[in-house]
Amino acid sequence: MVRVASLATLSLAGIAAALLAGAPPVAADSITERLSYTIEWRLIHAGNAVVETGPASDTLKLESAGLVSTLYKVQDTYRVQFDSSFCATSSLMDAREGSRHRETSITFDRNRSRAFLIEKDLVKNSIVSRTDVRIPDCAHDVITALKQLRRTKVDIGQSVQLPVTDGRKSAAVKIEAQEREQVITPAGTFKTVRYEVNLLNGVVYSRMGRVFVWLTDDERRLPVQIRVRMNFPLGTVTLELEKEEHQ
Repeated sequence: MVRVASLATLSLAGIAAALLAGAPPVAADSITERLSYTIEWRLIHAGNAVVETGPASDTLKLESAGLVSTLYKVQDTYRVQFDSSFCATSSLMDAREGSRHRETSITFDRNRSRAFLIEKDLVKNSIVSRTDVRIPDCAHDVITALKQLRRTKVDIGQSVQLPVTDGRKSAAVKIEAQEREQVITPAGTFKTVRYEVNLLNGVVYSRMGRVFVWLTDDERRLPVQIRVRMNFPLGTVTLELEKEEHQ
């Protein structure tokens, strides 16, 4: 169940896990922005998410809370590295979910126009899957796609397409600017633009549902709310901005 929260975050933030066997260690990156979110599922506090942004990498930390954590504990850490154009170069996820502990990596090889994924089961010390997919010269994961969207002007009623991959499937994802709305979160009240991001329903991810992102209607274009609506029994997961910090 909380795994849906992971999907919500890495789907604008959720999935694409990571650890490429034999890959070099990821270098540390200074933090320039830290966004903390509370995760709500079926009107209960399900967890917390923190996105830390650096000049060349972003890190997402996701942890379940309360009753949900009692039923299914989640501790996920995801990191993506990118170039100056926010084209992803590699990603790494350490996922502790219930009794499972898995690592998944994606390497974005622009010279070969392919993304290579390896998923490992650390409990059984085995490789779960190894896949690769063709990608364009510049491809995004969901986090770098969100970074690109924050820097792209899209008028209400218009749309933009961004190349997104999870290492298993690659697609041009349509993002529509739908409405201006006022959004209230624990961090305050914001004037925003609501976007629908067409990631699900077999585009990149097979789950059926809809993904919405609210960015502030100003120069910051801050992601203050993310919502994933899925069919029963998963339902709706909402991430609301709780705290914004800058270094």
